[in-house]
Amino acid sequence: MKKDIILAGVGGQGVLSIAAIIAQAAVKEGLSVRQSEVHGMAQRGGAVSAHLRLADTRIASDLVPQGGADLIISMEPLESLRYLAWLSPEGALVTGAEPFLNISNYPDLPLIIKIIARLPVHRILNSGALAKEAGLAKAVNMVMVGAASQFLPISVETLEQTITGLFASKEPSIIAANQKAFALGRTG
Repeated sequence: MKKDIILAGVGGQGVLSIAAIIAQAAVKEGLSVRQSEVHGMAQRGGAVSAHLRLADTRIASDLVPQGGADLIISMEPLESLRYLAWLSPEGALVTGAEPFLNISNYPDLPLIIKIIARLPVHRILNSGALAKEAGLAKAVNMVMVGAASQFLPISVETLEQTITGLFASKEPSIIAANQKAFALGRTG
């Protein structure tokens, strides 16, 4: 078994936190993990991406080859398009529907959504609204982990435990909101 994942977004959206949660949960389940991150101009709202490779055998490289991603998790629609060349024909794309408007000439959002909706396996969700429903607007990344969980070779229980562990030093309401965001992402 192997699962090649590309994570994409804009600086500050929690892309690297998603990668860390999935990687930690995979290790807990005995999988091999390799990860590579590109921070770019993340502090200025620039692109952030991570390649995450999970397998039950040794992994030779950190990078997912073009056309080889089993899953792309994108925090926003335009970043989804940026990485479509990495998606395998059988791969799944999970993306937030809300754009991160960090450029003045952001492309036509309905057109971007239409392109994504043509993919054989995709999920487009209003991740910001679901995070607010969970009680923590910053929990968009946990919504995305929940939405992607059906495509991961990791149990829901291990993902939930990893999320709880990540926020263990926070107050209980923060842990609860992140767990609820994860659950809403799974069903939303």
